[in-house]
Amino acid sequence: MPNIAVPKQLTRTVISARGLTKKYGDFAAVNGISFDVPAGESFGLLGPNGAGKSTTMRMIGGVSQRTSGELAIMGLDPEQHGPEVRAHLGVVPQQDNLDEDLRVRDNLIVYGRYFGLPYSYLRPKADELLEFAQLSDKAKAKVDSLSGGMKRRLTIARSLINEPKILLLDEPTTGLDPQARHILWDRLFRLKEQGVTLVLTTHYMDEAEQLCDRLIVVDKGQIMAEGSPAALIREYSTREVLELRFGSERNATVAAQLEGIGERLETLPDRVLIYTHDGETSLEQVSARGLHPVTSLVRRSSLEDVFLRLTGRSLVD
Repeated sequence: MPNIAVPKQLTRTVISARGLTKKYGDFAAVNGISFDVPAGESFGLLGPNGAGKSTTMRMIGGVSQRTSGELAIMGLDPEQHGPEVRAHLGVVPQQDNLDEDLRVRDNLIVYGRYFGLPYSYLRPKADELLEFAQLSDKAKAKVDSLSGGMKRRLTIARSLINEPKILLLDEPTTGLDPQARHILWDRLFRLKEQGVTLVLTTHYMDEAEQLCDRLIVVDKGQIMAEGSPAALIREYSTREVLELRFGSERNATVAAQLEGIGERLETLPDRVLIYTHDGETSLEQVSARGLHPVTSLVRRSSLEDVFLRLTGRSLVD
């Protein structure tokens, strides 16, 4: 890999954004956000589709110019030092863009040639990455024969061919079944253990809680909150949530009869949420008032509840 000088005083923070803004005409897709990502952290951008997450990732990757603000990757401006910055980055786009005409192993080798890496390095590196991605037995297979989860792991393996210091993952598990998601999460955990800085966007609350040391909650191009998943849940929600369904026509009318139970209520089209520190006790209070939901569920609070509290709407809206 080419030896690129990086300003030493800034290597501790590998990504720094100040007032980062991206406008399309009068529309601000990213509206003045600021954040820092230290080396070795798994950092997330959590928000619904259209929140500005992917736009932010494209600016970090140097493929989209910012409208205003400051951005430094490894101490370098990606607009001024695109090739140098990209040499340190691995990019996993939202949609897999593998070469369907090439076999699995060849996808890695051909991609590595774009970085000017020699075959003497690429051949053993490709084998190493296929083993990491649990795809060694598929090395000679055509890409179009792979499952969705296998293609996603191959895309991640390809992004590691240049041994990047920072891995950008845009919605890494969208469309994958639960088993494929957990295999992918395990691979990402291993990368973090090796010191790779992970930056990922997601609208899956469980993914953010599993993978992120720290995250920003983004909505309409702005940062609504920042912190570790556990800290955000403590700050913006209660320990437990009681979900009640009375039928879509009755939820709103019954909600008024639930006032005073728990810390607060949220009425959604399909259910009523009671935020409480003891879900079972709150459920007993509901029954004591002569109210009988069609279904009830006590669960722990999640980042979905944080987002609902901050924005008044669900992550999947």
